[in-house]
Amino acid sequence: MTATLALSPDFQSLLAAHRGIVLKVAATYARSPEDRADLAQDIAMQLWQAWPAYDSSRAFATWMYRVALNVAISWQRRERHRRHEPLDDDDAHAQLAGALDVDVEVREQLTLVQRAMASLGDVDRALLLLHLEGCSHRESAEVLGTTEGNVATRLNRIKTHLRREVADA
Repeated sequence: MTATLALSPDFQSLLAAHRGIVLKVAATYARSPEDRADLAQDIAMQLWQAWPAYDSSRAFATWMYRVALNVAISWQRRERHRRHEPLDDDDAHAQLAGALDVDVEVREQLTLVQRAMASLGDVDRALLLLHLEGCSHRESAEVLGTTEGNVATRLNRIKTHLRREVADA
């Protein structure tokens, strides 16, 4: 326990520097502000618990994404079973689009894209988030525990799926 406490300042500074990762993952997997806050707290707690096993020779952000995405996917599955309701709630999408200061046409397009993204599986949604964050195929593969080739193939399929979903709407 003393070793864990000694790591606290390093952990806190790294968490503060990369807190956007926690917030983005929480926003991707939870729909209400309360759920986002709960999920972000769960992610931070799991990061803290996993901190002693962190290998400092590896990129902190990559490790953080891996832990955060695993927590978010598990959290989402628990919530889905607990609530017995789908997570692609039109009201949540409308609220998010309405919160943005954009015109009606852009809001409608944003809602279509959000619905299409909600139709993705957990791993594909995680991969899309990593892609939108600018992670390379190599970084994404490391976070998801797969190969660069698999990442490239899946991203291609995800983009095709999203285009089709938006076009059919």
